[in-house]
This record gives sequence, C-alpha cells and structure tokens, in this order.
Amino acid sequence: MTENLRIKILEILQDDCRTPLEEIAVMTGSELAQVASEIDAMRHEGVLLRYSAVINWDMVRHDKVEAMIEVRVTPQRDKGFDQIAEYIYNFDEVTSVYLMSGAYDLLLCVEAKTLKELAFFVSGKLSPIENVTGTATHFILKRYKKDGVIFERERRDDRLVIMP
Repeated sequence: MTENLRIKILEILQDDCRTPLEEIAVMTGSELAQVASEIDAMRHEGVLLRYSAVINWDMVRHDKVEAMIEVRVTPQRDKGFDQIAEYIYNFDEVTSVYLMSGAYDLLLCVEAKTLKELAFFVSGKLSPIENVTGTATHFILKRYKKDGVIFERERRDDRLVIMP
C-alpha cells in the first residue's frame, strides 16, 4: 500500500502543491497521520524535493531571456556524462540539465537578464569547457504549455451576432 499511496500523494501534489493534508488523506482513503508520515519520509529520502508553482512570467515581467541549448560532449573515462553535467548545472544561468539520446548529449535550460548575458554564458562559460565539442542554442520565443498547464486558451467571442 505504501508505494501506491506515495504515488497517489505525489500525483496530487504535482497537480496542486497547495492541497491540504486533510484533503490528500480523503482523496487517498488514508489516515491523516499516515499521509503526513509518508510526505515527511519522501522529503527525507529526497523523493519530494520542492513545492513549486507554474507561473506565466510573460503576464508579469519581460526581463529575462530563456533558451534551450543542445550540448555535445566527450564523456570522461570512468565518469561518463555525470561529472560534466554536474559542472554545468552549477552555473547560475542553468535551470535544468538533461542527459539525452540522439544527436546531442545534454539539453540545458538556461536563462539570463539579457541576450548579451546569455550569449556570454555560451561563449565564455559553456563552450570553453574542455569536453564540450559543440552547442546549438534555441531561444524560447513564446511558451504555450509547461508541466501540463496551458498558458493561453483560445479566446471565444461569446457576444451575440447581430445581422443588419
């Protein structure tokens, strides 16, 4: 039951991290103490890392540039891609790093205040890394959906049509 309970709790929190423990207990058919205990255990084990909100920053501010950067690297002997990924994810500009299959090895999500700052990150910090053999930067122009949340729905005109 514990594994199923954990998955149910995680799905509920992923959908809405503000869901009260009492509601989670009802939704999972569990005791409040058991839900609280499972959440505490998952925090301690590193399963539940952080609670976060999905925010449409375009509605609030426009002071950052975001990009996805494809990175090709030469893996290091006995360490593979992990050491390079760790070095890269410690840069402040990097928000996410993924090991990928296909034409490139790592996918980075990065952000900076200006295009110039982001360009400096690529040319001055990322490209000079010894085992980085190539990069391709793709700038995010508009976000439509993130973490299952659609940012802009089609707006319907609900006014009555009046014919002359």
